[in-house]
Amino acid sequence: MTAAEQRFREFKMPDVGEGLTEAEILKWYVKPGDTVTDGQVICEVETAKAAVELPCPFEGVVHAVHFEEGTTVDVGTSIIAVDTDPGAGPADTPAPAAEPAPAADEEDAEPQGRQAVLVGYGAAPSSTKRRARKPQPGAAAQEPAAAAVQAELNGHAAAAAPAPAAPAAPAPSAPAAVPTAGRPLAKPPVRKLAKDLGIDLATITPTGPDGVITREDVHAAAAPAPEASAPAPVPQPADVGSEAVRARETRIPIKGVRKATAQAMVTSAFTAPHVTEFVTVDVTRTMKLVQELKADPDMAGLRVNPLLLVAKALLVAIRRNPEISAAWDEENQEIVRKDYVNLGIAAATPRGLIVPNIKDAHAKTLPQLAAALGELVTTAREGRTAPGDMAGGTVTITNVGVFGVDTGTPILNPGESAILAFGAVKLQPWVHKGKVKPRQVTTLALSFDHRLVDGELGSKVLADTAAILEHPKRLITWA
Repeated sequence: MTAAEQRFREFKMPDVGEGLTEAEILKWYVKPGDTVTDGQVICEVETAKAAVELPCPFEGVVHAVHFEEGTTVDVGTSIIAVDTDPGAGPADTPAPAAEPAPAADEEDAEPQGRQAVLVGYGAAPSSTKRRARKPQPGAAAQEPAAAAVQAELNGHAAAAAPAPAAPAAPAPSAPAAVPTAGRPLAKPPVRKLAKDLGIDLATITPTGPDGVITREDVHAAAAPAPEASAPAPVPQPADVGSEAVRARETRIPIKGVRKATAQAMVTSAFTAPHVTEFVTVDVTRTMKLVQELKADPDMAGLRVNPLLLVAKALLVAIRRNPEISAAWDEENQEIVRKDYVNLGIAAATPRGLIVPNIKDAHAKTLPQLAAALGELVTTAREGRTAPGDMAGGTVTITNVGVFGVDTGTPILNPGESAILAFGAVKLQPWVHKGKVKPRQVTTLALSFDHRLVDGELGSKVLADTAAILEHPKRLITWA
């Protein structure tokens, strides 16, 4: 490590979850010139699982922040540089440039062009062989060298964008097309626009930077020559995918929690054979018990609601049928029985649906379970759920009733054996003691992995849960 590298320390994006590959920078708490201490929180990032605050492992002065808020950064990429010896005097490097320069040894790399590269299309061939080894006198020649020194100090020159070589002659006043021997340079939306308009990109003179064809270039090529006798155009309905339709759409990037949830659900739905069973149950007695518990001094300050008793009922049902707390090990071709229950609770958050779980929920008393549920929900809504809180779940409850929904067919979380959907509790006509009376009624739906949970086991767990909610005294007699 050089002296400069020892002084200017780079903090790389860590893997704050379990094998995550990227994270989005949500907010910076520091800026260049700020003094930081070891362990001080410098930014908040969102992974595919949760939002996490990152502490700085160095002490010194922030030298450079490499990415703006809202940028998704790969794990292992440097995100900030810290001057750990600011009292040593001015650094032998200028302030960081807007665009990082290539590494100092790039001039020894294989010859390549300097044209813009669009994702998925590659670079067009170029006659440029390599950058000049010896800089010319003057400020224009000094900038690449200074930028190279900065890139070496930052430690990420290999990933930096190459700086353009100094022009040999003054640029013309009008943009000039960059001749290419390959495919014309244009972004995918521009290519789609040209295709919709029937325009050959090879016939268009580009005006964008580095010879990139812009939307304006395509529209200019599509504009017909003015004719005095031309009839008025007849409006045509916009095609799907056209510019007129896109102007009325909002596109939201799929990333973070939503991206992880989508991938997990697809994996689960097409890996585990799902079976869903339903039962409608009279929960009038349970609803009365909820009101009594709210007034109980032992439950003061705790979150007491129907979900609490549904969770407790499911835990008792699992204790009576422990085989359902298991997982399918495809690699080793084994069913893994788990002598514990990490109870997941699906929580809707502004960043998407997450499923944190209560560790060892089976061993908790009712007040302990109520406290854990309250903390779980509050933490999730504030976006502070740690990745570890969402790992290792065994069985999950999703409370669709809070949205007024009767029931659903929930999809398993990957690695779990069952998920219970708790529907809305509604006043309905019900036969009670031989007479039709208004009663509080709900519907439960249990989805389970049919590879390891057969119909008998799944039915027993669902029936036991319903029986406890119909007669909650079984929480005592069956426990």
